[in-house]
Amino acid sequence: MIRYMLKCSKEHQFESWFRSAEAFETLCKNGQLSCPTCGTSQVFKAMMAPRVSTARKPELPASEVPASASPTQTSPMEPPRPTAEDVEQAVAKLRADVEANSDYVGVEFAKEARKIHEGEAPARAIYGEAKLDDAKALLEEGVPVLPLPFTPKRKLN
Repeated sequence: MIRYMLKCSKEHQFESWFRSAEAFETLCKNGQLSCPTCGTSQVFKAMMAPRVSTARKPELPASEVPASASPTQTSPMEPPRPTAEDVEQAVAKLRADVEANSDYVGVEFAKEARKIHEGEAPARAIYGEAKLDDAKALLEEGVPVLPLPFTPKRKLN
């Protein structure tokens, strides 16, 4: 697995993990990556600072952190950390976009994704539920899938 700091054409920064550098390149080339904030598929790698271990004093436990220290405070090299409200709003927007622009296929997700990938069903955006083993199998077969940061609303009758 490899982690990249990514940036969209509208300057939103976010991180994502990929199976390999080649997997990132393939998804990027096929326009299958999108910004979680604005949804644009114009995504590219951003500048990253390496994680370097130093011989510094260990961090203080949370109970001993001075009251003046802000939990969202970052170093000049790091992008500002989003607040819980920012994350909640971004997830709500993502959910609305997915629900408005995709077909819900429920527990048939793995079967339908495979059919679309093999050309047996019309190409379209879908979302639903899949067991972890089924999702791994899809990835190993080269079917582009991505976990969503929310549970789909179950549609009844």
